[in-house]
Amino acid sequence: LSAEDPAVAPRRARPLPLVCSAPRDGAPGEEAAAAARRDRRPPREGTVLLFPGQGSHFVGMGRGLLRYPGVRDMYRLAEKVLGYDLLSLCLEGPRAELDRTQHCQPAVFVASLAAVEKLNHRQPDVLESCVAAAGYSVGEFAALVFAGAMDFAEALYAVKVRAEAMQKASEAVPSGMLSVIGRPEANYKFACLEARRHCELLGIENPVCEISNYLFPDSRVIAGHLQALKFLQENARKYYFTRTKMLPVSGAFHTRLMEPAVEPLAEVLKCTEIQKPLICVYSNVDSKKYMHSKHIQKLLVKQIVSPVLWEQTMHSVYERKQGTEFPYTYEVGPGKQLGAVLKKCNLKAWRQYSHVDVSEDEEVTKT
Repeated sequence: LSAEDPAVAPRRARPLPLVCSAPRDGAPGEEAAAAARRDRRPPREGTVLLFPGQGSHFVGMGRGLLRYPGVRDMYRLAEKVLGYDLLSLCLEGPRAELDRTQHCQPAVFVASLAAVEKLNHRQPDVLESCVAAAGYSVGEFAALVFAGAMDFAEALYAVKVRAEAMQKASEAVPSGMLSVIGRPEANYKFACLEARRHCELLGIENPVCEISNYLFPDSRVIAGHLQALKFLQENARKYYFTRTKMLPVSGAFHTRLMEPAVEPLAEVLKCTEIQKPLICVYSNVDSKKYMHSKHIQKLLVKQIVSPVLWEQTMHSVYERKQGTEFPYTYEVGPGKQLGAVLKKCNLKAWRQYSHVDVSEDEEVTKT
Protein backbone atom coordinates (compact mmCIF):
# COMPACT_ATOMS: atom_id res chain seq x y z
CA LEU A 1 0.00 0.00 0.00
CA SER A 2 1.17 3.50 -0.71
CA ALA A 3 -0.08 6.76 0.67
CA GLU A 4 0.42 8.08 -2.84
CA ASP A 5 -2.35 5.80 -4.16
CA PRO A 6 -4.87 8.41 -5.37
CA ALA A 7 -7.78 6.13 -4.55
CA VAL A 8 -7.08 6.06 -0.82
CA ALA A 9 -4.36 8.60 -0.19
CA PRO A 10 -4.68 11.17 2.56
CA ARG A 11 -2.95 14.41 1.74
CA ARG A 12 0.56 14.04 2.99
CA ALA A 13 1.46 16.06 6.05
CA ARG A 14 3.51 18.98 4.85
CA PRO A 15 6.02 20.86 7.00
CA LEU A 16 6.87 23.32 4.23
CA PRO A 17 4.48 22.97 1.26
CA LEU A 18 6.70 24.85 -1.18
CA VAL A 19 9.72 22.79 -0.17
CA CYS A 20 7.88 19.49 -0.25
CA SER A 21 6.70 20.13 -3.78
CA ALA A 22 10.28 20.51 -4.95
CA PRO A 23 11.94 17.46 -6.56
CA ARG A 24 14.56 15.68 -4.45
CA ASP A 25 17.96 14.06 -4.89
CA GLY A 26 19.56 16.77 -6.95
CA ALA A 27 16.67 17.13 -9.37
CA PRO A 28 15.72 20.57 -10.69
CA GLY A 29 14.38 22.65 -7.86
CA GLU A 30 16.54 21.03 -5.19
CA GLU A 31 18.71 24.12 -4.93
CA ALA A 32 15.64 26.26 -4.25
CA ALA A 33 14.42 23.74 -1.69
CA ALA A 34 17.76 23.76 0.08
CA ALA A 35 17.70 27.56 0.13
CA ALA A 36 14.23 27.45 1.67
CA ARG A 37 15.44 25.05 4.35
CA ARG A 38 18.32 27.39 5.12
CA ASP A 39 16.03 30.38 5.37
CA ARG A 40 16.85 32.03 8.68
CA ARG A 41 13.47 33.24 9.86
CA PRO A 42 13.21 35.43 12.95
CA PRO A 43 12.84 32.93 15.83
CA ARG A 44 9.27 33.96 16.71
CA GLU A 45 8.17 33.37 13.11
CA GLY A 46 9.41 29.76 13.14
CA THR A 47 7.31 27.00 14.70
CA VAL A 48 8.04 23.66 16.37
CA LEU A 49 5.77 20.60 16.35
CA LEU A 50 5.83 17.97 19.12
CA PHE A 51 4.29 14.52 18.58
CA PRO A 52 3.18 12.50 21.65
CA GLY A 53 3.81 8.82 22.36
CA GLN A 54 2.10 5.82 23.88
CA GLY A 55 0.15 6.60 27.03
CA SER A 56 -1.43 9.77 25.65
CA HIS A 57 -4.28 7.84 24.01
CA PHE A 58 -7.90 7.77 25.17
CA VAL A 59 -11.24 6.51 23.90
CA GLY A 60 -12.82 9.23 21.79
CA MET A 61 -9.63 10.61 20.31
CA GLY A 62 -10.01 11.63 16.70
CA ARG A 63 -13.67 12.61 17.00
CA GLY A 64 -12.89 16.28 16.53
CA LEU A 65 -10.77 15.68 13.45
CA LEU A 66 -13.12 13.86 11.07
CA ARG A 67 -14.52 16.98 9.41
CA TYR A 68 -11.13 18.02 8.08
CA PRO A 69 -10.02 17.15 4.53
CA GLY A 70 -8.05 13.94 4.26
CA VAL A 71 -8.60 12.66 7.80
CA ARG A 72 -11.22 10.00 6.99
CA ASP A 73 -8.99 8.87 4.12
CA MET A 74 -6.12 8.47 6.58
CA TYR A 75 -8.23 6.18 8.76
CA ARG A 76 -9.46 4.22 5.72
CA LEU A 77 -5.87 3.66 4.63
CA ALA A 78 -4.93 2.74 8.20
CA GLU A 79 -7.62 0.05 8.18
CA LYS A 80 -6.09 -1.44 5.04
CA VAL A 81 -2.57 -1.40 6.51
CA LEU A 82 -3.51 -2.68 9.98
CA GLY A 83 -6.26 -5.13 9.08
CA TYR A 84 -8.77 -3.75 11.60
CA ASP A 85 -11.00 -0.68 12.00
CA LEU A 86 -8.71 1.72 13.88
CA LEU A 87 -11.19 4.60 13.79
CA SER A 88 -13.93 2.60 15.53
CA LEU A 89 -11.45 1.42 18.15
CA CYS A 90 -10.34 5.00 18.81
CA LEU A 91 -13.87 6.40 18.98
CA GLU A 92 -15.68 3.58 20.79
CA GLY A 93 -13.06 1.39 22.45
CA PRO A 94 -13.23 -0.86 24.38
CA ARG A 95 -10.55 0.85 26.48
CA ALA A 96 -8.84 -2.46 27.31
CA GLU A 97 -8.23 -3.11 23.60
CA LEU A 98 -7.06 0.44 22.87
CA ASP A 99 -4.64 0.17 25.81
CA ARG A 100 -2.86 -2.78 24.23
CA THR A 101 0.53 -1.74 22.86
CA GLN A 102 -0.21 -3.28 19.46
CA HIS A 103 -3.25 -1.00 19.10
CA CYS A 104 -2.39 2.22 20.93
CA GLN A 105 0.87 2.89 19.07
CA PRO A 106 -0.80 2.95 15.61
CA ALA A 107 -3.71 4.87 17.15
CA VAL A 108 -1.50 7.66 18.49
CA PHE A 109 0.50 7.77 15.24
CA VAL A 110 -2.57 8.27 13.04
CA ALA A 111 -4.34 10.66 15.43
CA SER A 112 -1.25 12.85 15.58
CA LEU A 113 -0.96 13.17 11.82
CA ALA A 114 -4.71 13.75 11.60
CA ALA A 115 -4.20 16.61 14.07
CA VAL A 116 -1.64 18.02 11.64
CA GLU A 117 -4.39 18.12 9.00
CA LYS A 118 -6.60 20.10 11.40
CA LEU A 119 -3.76 22.52 12.02
CA ASN A 120 -3.13 22.80 8.29
CA HIS A 121 -6.80 23.65 7.69
CA ARG A 122 -7.07 26.22 10.49
CA GLN A 123 -3.58 27.74 10.59
CA PRO A 124 -1.66 26.76 7.44
CA ASP A 125 1.01 29.34 8.22
CA VAL A 126 2.06 27.24 11.23
CA LEU A 127 3.12 24.39 8.94
CA GLU A 128 4.63 26.66 6.33
CA SER A 129 6.91 28.21 8.95
CA CYS A 130 7.79 24.99 10.79
CA VAL A 131 11.53 24.68 11.43
CA ALA A 132 11.73 21.62 13.72
CA ALA A 133 9.85 18.59 15.00
CA ALA A 134 10.33 15.95 17.67
CA GLY A 135 8.32 12.90 18.66
CA TYR A 136 8.21 11.00 21.93
CA SER A 137 8.96 7.30 21.36
CA VAL A 138 6.47 6.13 18.69
CA GLY A 139 5.75 9.83 18.08
CA GLU A 140 9.09 10.00 16.32
CA PHE A 141 7.59 8.08 13.38
CA ALA A 142 4.84 10.69 13.04
CA ALA A 143 7.41 13.49 13.20
CA LEU A 144 9.39 11.87 10.39
CA VAL A 145 6.29 11.48 8.20
CA PHE A 146 5.41 15.11 8.83
CA ALA A 147 8.96 16.11 7.85
CA GLY A 148 8.72 14.24 4.55
CA ALA A 149 11.23 11.54 5.50
CA MET A 150 8.78 8.61 5.40
CA ASP A 151 5.59 7.72 3.57
CA PHE A 152 2.45 7.60 5.75
CA ALA A 153 1.44 4.03 4.88
CA GLU A 154 4.98 2.62 5.06
CA ALA A 155 5.63 4.31 8.40
CA LEU A 156 2.31 3.03 9.75
CA TYR A 157 3.23 -0.52 8.74
CA ALA A 158 6.59 -0.11 10.54
CA VAL A 159 4.71 1.13 13.62
CA LYS A 160 2.41 -1.90 13.38
CA VAL A 161 5.37 -4.29 13.34
CA ARG A 162 7.09 -2.37 16.15
CA ALA A 163 3.98 -2.36 18.33
CA GLU A 164 3.25 -6.06 17.84
CA ALA A 165 6.86 -6.99 18.56
CA MET A 166 6.96 -4.84 21.69
CA GLN A 167 3.67 -6.35 22.85
CA LYS A 168 5.11 -9.84 22.43
CA ALA A 169 8.32 -8.92 24.25
CA SER A 170 6.28 -7.44 27.10
CA GLU A 171 4.34 -10.65 27.56
CA ALA A 172 7.53 -12.71 27.84
CA VAL A 173 8.68 -11.17 31.15
CA PRO A 174 6.64 -9.65 34.03
CA SER A 175 7.86 -6.09 33.72
CA GLY A 176 6.70 -2.50 33.75
CA MET A 177 7.56 1.17 34.07
CA LEU A 178 7.68 3.39 37.15
CA SER A 179 7.40 7.18 36.97
CA VAL A 180 9.61 8.80 39.60
CA ILE A 181 9.99 12.35 40.85
CA GLY A 182 12.99 12.80 43.11
CA ARG A 183 14.72 15.40 45.17
CA PRO A 184 17.90 17.00 43.75
CA GLU A 185 20.07 14.56 45.72
CA ALA A 186 18.33 11.48 44.29
CA ASN A 187 20.72 9.02 42.63
CA TYR A 188 18.56 7.09 40.17
CA LYS A 189 21.30 4.86 38.81
CA PHE A 190 22.38 3.76 42.29
CA ALA A 191 18.76 3.01 43.17
CA CYS A 192 18.48 0.87 40.03
CA LEU A 193 21.68 -0.96 40.94
CA GLU A 194 20.35 -1.86 44.39
CA ALA A 195 17.00 -2.92 42.88
CA ARG A 196 18.85 -5.28 40.54
CA ARG A 197 20.80 -6.73 43.48
CA HIS A 198 17.50 -7.28 45.27
CA CYS A 199 16.19 -9.19 42.25
CA GLU A 200 19.32 -11.35 42.18
CA LEU A 201 18.66 -12.31 45.81
CA LEU A 202 15.19 -13.39 44.70
CA GLY A 203 16.78 -15.70 42.13
CA ILE A 204 16.13 -13.59 39.02
CA GLU A 205 18.94 -13.98 36.49
CA ASN A 206 20.20 -10.88 34.68
CA PRO A 207 17.57 -8.59 36.21
CA VAL A 208 16.71 -5.35 34.42
CA CYS A 209 16.11 -2.06 36.20
CA GLU A 210 17.26 1.10 34.45
CA ILE A 211 16.27 4.61 33.47
CA SER A 212 14.12 4.40 30.35
CA ASN A 213 12.94 8.01 30.03
CA TYR A 214 14.47 11.34 31.00
CA LEU A 215 11.45 13.63 31.25
CA PHE A 216 12.47 16.84 33.00
CA PRO A 217 14.80 17.83 35.85
CA ASP A 218 14.20 15.53 38.84
CA SER A 219 11.81 13.29 36.86
CA ARG A 220 12.65 9.93 35.36
CA VAL A 221 10.86 6.79 34.27
CA ILE A 222 12.52 3.61 35.51
CA ALA A 223 11.70 0.34 33.78
CA GLY A 224 12.47 -3.32 34.37
CA HIS A 225 11.34 -6.41 36.23
CA LEU A 226 8.25 -5.86 38.37
CA GLN A 227 10.08 -7.07 41.50
CA ALA A 228 12.69 -4.33 41.01
CA LEU A 229 10.07 -1.63 40.60
CA LYS A 230 8.21 -2.84 43.70
CA PHE A 231 11.50 -2.64 45.64
CA LEU A 232 11.98 0.97 44.56
CA GLN A 233 8.46 1.92 45.60
CA GLU A 234 8.92 0.32 49.01
CA ASN A 235 12.26 2.10 49.51
CA ALA A 236 11.35 5.42 47.90
CA ARG A 237 12.34 7.50 50.94
CA LYS A 238 15.79 5.89 51.10
CA TYR A 239 16.53 6.99 47.53
CA TYR A 240 15.04 10.49 47.95
CA PHE A 241 12.07 9.77 45.67
CA THR A 242 9.19 12.11 46.52
CA ARG A 243 6.64 10.40 44.28
CA THR A 244 6.42 7.09 42.43
CA LYS A 245 3.65 5.82 40.18
CA MET A 246 3.36 2.71 38.04
CA LEU A 247 2.50 3.55 34.43
CA PRO A 248 -0.39 1.77 32.67
CA VAL A 249 1.86 -0.12 30.24
CA SER A 250 2.54 -3.81 29.95
CA GLY A 251 6.32 -3.88 29.64
CA ALA A 252 9.72 -2.31 30.22
CA PHE A 253 9.93 -0.22 27.06
CA HIS A 254 13.26 1.31 26.07
CA THR A 255 15.28 -1.29 27.99
CA ARG A 256 17.08 -4.46 26.92
CA LEU A 257 13.93 -6.44 27.72
CA MET A 258 12.71 -5.13 24.36
CA GLU A 259 15.59 -6.78 22.46
CA PRO A 260 13.24 -9.37 20.86
CA ALA A 261 11.51 -6.45 19.10
CA VAL A 262 14.71 -5.12 17.51
CA GLU A 263 15.03 -7.55 14.60
CA PRO A 264 11.40 -7.35 13.38
CA LEU A 265 11.59 -3.56 13.19
CA ALA A 266 15.05 -3.62 11.63
CA GLU A 267 13.81 -5.95 8.89
CA VAL A 268 10.80 -3.82 7.98
CA LEU A 269 12.85 -0.61 7.96
CA LYS A 270 15.26 -2.20 5.47
CA CYS A 271 12.33 -2.30 3.04
CA THR A 272 11.08 1.20 3.88
CA GLU A 273 12.05 4.18 1.78
CA ILE A 274 13.52 6.82 4.07
CA GLN A 275 14.71 10.23 2.92
CA LYS A 276 16.45 13.10 4.63
CA PRO A 277 13.88 15.18 6.54
CA LEU A 278 12.97 18.54 5.03
CA ILE A 279 13.12 20.16 8.48
CA CYS A 280 15.09 19.36 11.63
CA VAL A 281 13.85 16.22 13.40
CA TYR A 282 15.49 15.26 16.68
CA SER A 283 16.23 11.69 17.75
CA ASN A 284 15.18 10.26 21.12
CA VAL A 285 18.40 8.25 21.25
CA ASP A 286 20.95 11.07 21.32
CA SER A 287 18.79 14.25 21.29
CA LYS A 288 20.49 15.36 18.07
CA LYS A 289 19.18 16.12 14.59
CA TYR A 290 18.83 13.27 12.12
CA MET A 291 21.42 13.66 9.39
CA HIS A 292 20.48 11.18 6.63
CA SER A 293 18.31 8.15 5.84
CA LYS A 294 20.71 5.48 7.18
CA HIS A 295 21.03 7.48 10.38
CA ILE A 296 17.24 7.42 10.79
CA GLN A 297 17.02 3.70 10.06
CA LYS A 298 19.73 2.88 12.59
CA LEU A 299 18.43 5.05 15.43
CA LEU A 300 14.77 4.08 15.08
CA VAL A 301 15.84 0.51 15.76
CA LYS A 302 18.20 1.49 18.57
CA GLN A 303 15.45 3.58 20.17
CA ILE A 304 13.52 0.45 21.22
CA VAL A 305 16.24 -0.58 23.69
CA SER A 306 17.59 2.90 24.56
CA PRO A 307 16.31 5.48 27.02
CA VAL A 308 14.24 8.34 25.62
CA LEU A 309 16.33 11.49 26.14
CA TRP A 310 13.35 13.85 26.06
CA GLU A 311 14.68 16.39 28.55
CA GLN A 312 17.92 16.59 26.57
CA THR A 313 15.95 16.85 23.31
CA MET A 314 13.98 19.82 24.64
CA HIS A 315 17.27 21.54 25.48
CA SER A 316 18.53 20.85 21.93
CA VAL A 317 15.35 22.14 20.26
CA TYR A 318 15.11 25.34 22.29
CA GLU A 319 18.78 26.19 22.81
CA ARG A 320 19.40 29.79 21.79
CA LYS A 321 21.36 32.88 22.71
CA GLN A 322 20.17 34.84 25.72
CA GLY A 323 17.54 37.38 24.73
CA THR A 324 16.47 35.48 21.60
CA GLU A 325 12.74 34.90 21.31
CA PHE A 326 11.35 31.37 21.46
CA PRO A 327 9.35 29.81 18.59
CA TYR A 328 5.67 28.96 18.80
CA THR A 329 5.26 25.31 19.75
CA TYR A 330 2.30 23.07 18.90
CA GLU A 331 1.63 19.65 20.41
CA VAL A 332 -0.22 17.66 17.74
CA GLY A 333 -1.98 14.55 18.99
CA PRO A 334 -3.80 13.20 22.02
CA GLY A 335 -3.07 14.60 25.48
CA LYS A 336 -1.06 17.56 26.71
CA GLN A 337 1.74 15.63 28.42
CA LEU A 338 4.51 17.05 26.25
CA GLY A 339 3.33 20.56 27.05
CA ALA A 340 3.47 19.79 30.76
CA VAL A 341 6.98 18.43 30.38
CA LEU A 342 8.06 21.44 28.32
CA LYS A 343 6.85 23.72 31.12
CA LYS A 344 9.18 21.90 33.53
CA CYS A 345 12.11 21.93 31.08
CA ASN A 346 11.83 25.46 29.73
CA LEU A 347 9.21 27.84 31.10
CA LYS A 348 9.99 30.57 28.56
CA ALA A 349 9.54 28.17 25.63
CA TRP A 350 6.32 26.82 27.17
CA ARG A 351 4.77 30.30 27.18
CA GLN A 352 4.53 30.00 23.37
CA TYR A 353 2.94 26.50 23.58
CA SER A 354 -0.45 25.49 22.15
CA HIS A 355 -2.24 22.15 21.88
CA VAL A 356 -4.16 20.86 18.86
CA ASP A 357 -7.11 18.99 20.35
CA VAL A 358 -8.13 15.64 18.83
CA SER A 359 -11.35 14.94 20.74
CA GLU A 360 -13.60 17.94 20.17
CA ASP A 361 -13.85 20.36 17.31
CA GLU A 362 -12.42 23.38 19.03
CA GLU A 363 -9.99 26.05 18.07
CA VAL A 364 -6.30 25.39 18.67
CA THR A 365 -6.00 26.01 22.40
CA LYS A 366 -3.36 28.13 24.08
CA THR A 367 -2.41 26.45 27.35
